Amino acid sequence: MKLLRVGPKGAEKPALLDGAGQLRDLSGVVPEIAGDVLSDSGLARLKALDPARLPPLSGHPRLGPPVALPLNFVCIGLNYADHAAETGSPIPKEPIVFLKSLGAFQGPNDEVKIPRGSKKTDWEVELGVVIGRTARYVPENEAFDFVAGYCVVNDVSEREYQLERGGTWDKGKGCDTFGPVGPWLVTRDEVPDPQNLTLWLDVDGKRMQHGSTRTMIFGVAKLVSYVSHFITLHPGDIISTGTPPGVGAGIKPEPIFLKPGQTMRLGIEGLGEQQQKVLAG
Repeated sequence: MKLLRVGPKGAEKPALLDGAGQLRDLSGVVPEIAGDVLSDSGLARLKALDPARLPPLSGHPRLGPPVALPLNFVCIGLNYADHAAETGSPIPKEPIVFLKSLGAFQGPNDEVKIPRGSKKTDWEVELGVVIGRTARYVPENEAFDFVAGYCVVNDVSEREYQLERGGTWDKGKGCDTFGPVGPWLVTRDEVPDPQNLTLWLDVDGKRMQHGSTRTMIFGVAKLVSYVSHFITLHPGDIISTGTPPGVGAGIKPEPIFLKPGQTMRLGIEGLGEQQQKVLAG
């Protein structure tokens, strides 16, 4: 099942994408894609609906993030062995965890704005894990019971702010518009193996990233369990699980970064695609 939210910013309504690719209005069934709706029982109720009985949505409405504003937008750094190698970084002994500002959270096709003065804004296609129920001290062998589903995330990053300005990574990761999420949430039952998905990202039609979640250092179950020992996770929270190789900062002999006017297009096998125009902030 593919769940999404459509409409103007701040006024999105819940929707479902049926098997024929038709958007269906869920606002008469649930108020939001949030809370108990993301629990196993909540998702089962939605799955039991006959999509043909739901009102169709016409045209091409804006897609918002597929879940309402989360309490926690958690990111994992250097979580692909081949990405760590391209950056010359050692393999982490434990997951590198940071929080992305909720001001970065936006729809999958909303414009990405380069911060004022930035010269090193970069791209990162990532698998997002959407939490379905409150997770605290979760054993690894039970971790998938706390997952509602999966989505595409672009963990846009400003490398100078992240790595050269001192302190933690957060200020290079949390700029406005730096967290496109969606186009939809694909429920857990439709992704039997999240450790066997192809990811890719293009800039102006040129393939920059191409990888597989097989090369993750810490898999989805480990990450959900690990993060829940430090941060209580709530329904609708997102864990963005790291990026494969091909980021601009890793290009040899000279790194390449985003410029106004460019377009990013990215996707994950079975989870849909995003596209963002890059603008000057």
